[in-house]
Amino acid sequence: MITLHLILHTDHSYISDSNVLFYLNDAVIQLLEHKEEYNQFGVIRYFAEYFSSVKNSNHVLFREFNYIQATPHNRASFIRVFWKCYRQIGKSGDLLSMLEYRSLLQLLCPDFPVVLVQSAARIAVMDDTIDCLMSFSDFLYAFQLQFYYQEFLDCVLVIYQDLLAGKSPNTVIVPTSTSIEQIPSVSTEENNKEERPQDGVEPSTLAQCIDALCDRSKHSHPPRSCMREILNQTDRISYYSFLMSLAKQEAINQTIGVLPSKAELLIDPEMDQELDKLIAQIVVSPSSNSSSSAVGGLKEVQKKASPRRNIHHRRRMEVESDGSTEETDSSEN
Repeated sequence: MITLHLILHTDHSYISDSNVLFYLNDAVIQLLEHKEEYNQFGVIRYFAEYFSSVKNSNHVLFREFNYIQATPHNRASFIRVFWKCYRQIGKSGDLLSMLEYRSLLQLLCPDFPVVLVQSAARIAVMDDTIDCLMSFSDFLYAFQLQFYYQEFLDCVLVIYQDLLAGKSPNTVIVPTSTSIEQIPSVSTEENNKEERPQDGVEPSTLAQCIDALCDRSKHSHPPRSCMREILNQTDRISYYSFLMSLAKQEAINQTIGVLPSKAELLIDPEMDQELDKLIAQIVVSPSSNSSSSAVGGLKEVQKKASPRRNIHHRRRMEVESDGSTEETDSSEN
């Protein structure tokens, strides 16, 4: 009661910006649902571990979609977990399809909606067919933009479609919020593609409407300077070319604060050292025993890179936060 009393008398803007009450409410719900598991080490330690996992961004793994998209911090944390778990895919140079990326995301969040994966894929391939194979880095940066700024981008799409239909900027309705269900599906957009009079709108007109949207929207949005810079570089621009350019902006990474630059995205010294040791074992001792040992070691490395955990831990609130692979580096604890 004392803790709750202090929180309620804290500055209201801080409470709103940090979503303290959201996390406190979730912590209490999780405690009540799994109280038999947490009684063994006490309520105080449970709350300490819960908020420590939130601080270290380990709290979103295997949680429901409504939870991971509920706050900007949760969204950023999920982007970080996705990168950490699967960056070896990018390092190997594999190209994956939209359906394969959907499967990877749903290993981390079982009810992750396919429509968001489709939207990210369309950004990565700039509105080409979403059956194209994509590199991990291209998809990751597109996914970061789409997932973190989802509501804002939905509103921009509504504005873009109005302008594409020939509406005057004065008659375009700038939405304050738009649910994802109201946005035309990918299949609908494909069916209407041939009916579009021309590809793209005037950047200056789109910039004017986006400025108005930024003034009125309550949702997070990319830095205005980034959007203006992109829109000032061309005479005509399409929705997905605009988003592709945004996804590549380093300022987006810096604003969200979880992904490094593309040059550093796949750097993983610890994993590289383990792989080098395995390769050295194979080269020095190509006998069957050594090969078996190396293969066994390789399986161990793959096990470390896997995002899966024991099913017993899936519904836990990351109290034992070191139980999942690469969620937290030792420097973060």
